[in-house]
Amino acid sequence: MATLGILVVFPFLMAYAAASDLLTMLIPNRISLALIGAFAALVCTGVMSWSEIGAHLGAGGLVLAVSFTLFAFGVIGGGDAKLAAATALWLGLDGLLDYLLVASVLGGGLTLAILAARSHPLPQPVARLPFALHLHDQKTGIPYGIALAAAALLVFPETVVWSRAVLV
Repeated sequence: MATLGILVVFPFLMAYAAASDLLTMLIPNRISLALIGAFAALVCTGVMSWSEIGAHLGAGGLVLAVSFTLFAFGVIGGGDAKLAAATALWLGLDGLLDYLLVASVLGGGLTLAILAARSHPLPQPVARLPFALHLHDQKTGIPYGIALAAAALLVFPETVVWSRAVLV
């Protein structure tokens, strides 16, 4: 039962990260830290073997290295890099490729939708919302955390950790 309680933290934090990125164009460090802490608590429930824990740590480390390289070159934001790495920690190697593929597809669609929306004036009721004005600004980036979070929510229920934890 404790395992299910911990699993609830993951979708909550993903939704919080997406909303935060949409509204502020920032993903606070506390979200990634909470994901790491909740994963540590999940490990303590005994739902994973030592080799599986190592695979999850490897997935997180790999994504951290790649995403921070992309951040260093200005391709993605720092919050996106940290969120992707913390998410990979939860998904492990078995869900990593699916996550990256789904995030890429959703991120591409999100980018195209925002660029298309930016080519038109904002409707008057929406133009009063500060986050909409900021998101509509051509100089503003894309809140890619939305795609990262959505991909995580789609992929996580297909992972071994989820299946095992739900059956316990």
